[in-house]
Amino acid sequence: MCALFGWLDYKGIVSDKLLKKLTQALANAVEERGTDASGIAYVKSGKVTIFKRPKPAHKIHFNAPNGTKAVMGHTRMTTQGNEKFNYNNHPFYGHADVNFAFAHNGVLYNDKELRTEKHLPQTQIETDSYVAVQLLEQQGELNIDSLKNMAESVQGSFCFTALDENNTLYIVKGSNPMCLLHFAELGLYVYASTENILKKALQKSDFHKYPFEVLHTEEGTILQIDRYGFMTCSTFEVRENFRFSKWYNWYNELEEEYTQQEELLLEMCNCYGVTEDDVLLLLDYGYSADEIEEMLCDATFLHNTIYTIQCQESNTAIF
Repeated sequence: MCALFGWLDYKGIVSDKLLKKLTQALANAVEERGTDASGIAYVKSGKVTIFKRPKPAHKIHFNAPNGTKAVMGHTRMTTQGNEKFNYNNHPFYGHADVNFAFAHNGVLYNDKELRTEKHLPQTQIETDSYVAVQLLEQQGELNIDSLKNMAESVQGSFCFTALDENNTLYIVKGSNPMCLLHFAELGLYVYASTENILKKALQKSDFHKYPFEVLHTEEGTILQIDRYGFMTCSTFEVRENFRFSKWYNWYNELEEEYTQQEELLLEMCNCYGVTEDDVLLLLDYGYSADEIEEMLCDATFLHNTIYTIQCQESNTAIF
């Protein structure tokens, strides 16, 4: 469960000092979803620049140059591709009709199949996410149409972001979370994987005192925000949820179907000190996958919730 974060400043009235403070606050706040590696992308002198390291965000000083109009960031919890090799970490460089940076929160399960089917070139990058970059490069364009084709080709859980050399930001919302805020008076868009992360970052960077609007982004949405703040919205077809083969033998006796996001929770829960049975208990008790994902970032609340449910079920069994 990695995290995405960033901002786009289209009026130029927010000081560089405050924007740098916002960048670091966002990076530190999203660290709760991944500490294996961290990185940001921005445009400098018309060229996409990426700074990333195999370190947690709080150990890195993110310092985009004065005059930066947009920052796109990522913190990583490794699922595929050793983070010690920095080329496996996000953001990634992409080259099409424009140069761009690309980041992904989630897990893709058909990356190897796509490389074979689409005759994508072999690279040293081991990360499943990179196949999305290759699909865009193969189309030769970065735009809403190419992002739609890519999003409808991959299988798995995802939210993608891309930033091109013209300071155009793209957000592709799959089943993984995303929260986007618009500070209309400041001329500023700010985003992160969850609303809770944004609240923490805004408090730390003093942006909480400014009015903003929460722009709800549904699964299957593609957003394009250009350097002037104009937003274009489109959609892609959400693929039907399916069982990943690695889980099928474990759960094929159950009548209910698990969504991609729920299966990802089952896969990653051990990293947070809870078992698959704990996650299934929360799902059975009515918690959504998004709610459980939020709980995983608050260990005390998570364990207290599980304990309370277990006590309630124990009392029910007794009586």
